[in-house]
Amino acid sequence: MKKVLYLHGFASAGSSGTATQMRNHLYPMGVSVLSPDIPVSPLEAMRFLQETVEREAPALIVATSMGALYAEQLRGTARILVNPSFHMARLLTFGGMKRQEFRNKRQDGARDFRIDKALIQEFQQVEKQSFQGITPEDRELVYGLFGTLDKRVNCQPEFRKHYGTAHFTLFEGEHFLNGQVLSHVVLPLVEEILVHSSNS
Repeated sequence: MKKVLYLHGFASAGSSGTATQMRNHLYPMGVSVLSPDIPVSPLEAMRFLQETVEREAPALIVATSMGALYAEQLRGTARILVNPSFHMARLLTFGGMKRQEFRNKRQDGARDFRIDKALIQEFQQVEKQSFQGITPEDRELVYGLFGTLDKRVNCQPEFRKHYGTAHFTLFEGEHFLNGQVLSHVVLPLVEEILVHSSNS
């Protein structure tokens, strides 16, 4: 059975509605969807995700927002980056220090976490590795989907600069995915990539 790895956004969890809808749609096609809780610490998150990719060998990674910041660096695997947030440190600095509740249920039962200087500094460290070591082969593996109504982040220029426009797509939607965008924009691309990977 092929595997798709879904990486959620900031303050979310693997139990998100996006992961559930993807799982329900893809399982009948013989595709399992892995959607782990990403560690809050960015440095820990990168180690965890690199180990997960190495162990599970997914055919495709689908990542939204913060998850797409991490996914961009997971070289060698096909990746769909949906409304990537490549500047989490800046975003959190403007948002201020505070306790942040998780939007979805976490497996460890955690309900909130602290946004502080240490967390922001870790994001800065991780962001320094963005777009490093991109090969022509890797450029062909990365797809960018950007909502025209996204008022939270706009990382279209960075994506086009490093990955070009061949796999750059705009869709009518906001930062957070809804069922309609998932059904009509994301999942058709997922199916297309999985079919192509089967034939290659």
